[in-house]
Amino acid sequence: MSASPSPFDRAYDELRTRWPESTEERDVDTPYGPTRVHVHGPADGPPLVLLPGGSATGLVWFANAPALGRRYRVHAVDLLGDAGRTERRGVPLKGADDLTAWLDALLDGLGLTRTHLCGHSYGAWLAARYAVHAPQRVDRLALVDPTHVFAGFRPGYLLRALPSMIRPSETRSRAFLAWETGGRPLDETWQRVYALADTVPGRKLVVGGRPRAAALRMPVLVLLAEHSRTHDAAKVAGKARRALPTAEVTVLPGATHHSLPLAEPEHLNEHLIRFLG
Repeated sequence: MSASPSPFDRAYDELRTRWPESTEERDVDTPYGPTRVHVHGPADGPPLVLLPGGSATGLVWFANAPALGRRYRVHAVDLLGDAGRTERRGVPLKGADDLTAWLDALLDGLGLTRTHLCGHSYGAWLAARYAVHAPQRVDRLALVDPTHVFAGFRPGYLLRALPSMIRPSETRSRAFLAWETGGRPLDETWQRVYALADTVPGRKLVVGGRPRAAALRMPVLVLLAEHSRTHDAAKVAGKARRALPTAEVTVLPGATHHSLPLAEPEHLNEHLIRFLG
């Protein structure tokens, strides 16, 4: 008799129904294990790879996929080491260099020689790191409220996050999410996915140093949440402009770190579509 789905799996499967019916689920083989990718949009559209924040899963882009998928071939990825349907199997995941090697293999498996790349939060850190590692494969880079790229975390944010990290529970994760977003209304199913992610056995987010942002040579868009509690958006904007004088740096009014990318998605979609062209 097969085991019944976990609460996380049930929430994940429910959130999957928020995506357009034409979305394809692909499990791409890599040396680190099979990677789940949610694919939507015209087969001949310019490729766009989306990397989510920690605990969010690739499904978090459900509110963006319909608009982005009208023009681009969207590939929303469940991150290696995080909760979701990407499995760790084969080569051990030990450090940040393994993540860039995994992304190399993933793009190869998807048949993408070059792609637009967009990441949010932890996914933005990974996207920036990958763009430094393999600039020949990234056409345009979009960083949505990136963490650990231009600045570190606010100590108060880390202190608030600590209880759910030490003793993971849905209640603690929900409380942290409500604090950071100021109680903004967010999709209830996605909140369950996020809140239950820390309870998934074997979850292991790999971190590393800040990428050399000044080394980025492709066009870069930096979108910052005005009320992000992870960092001071105005200060990060200043640092981003100094590191990348030609980058487009914008502060999204009213947004918080964890309300992105699903709250008021039309604003984020508008910026992304205009930037990607």
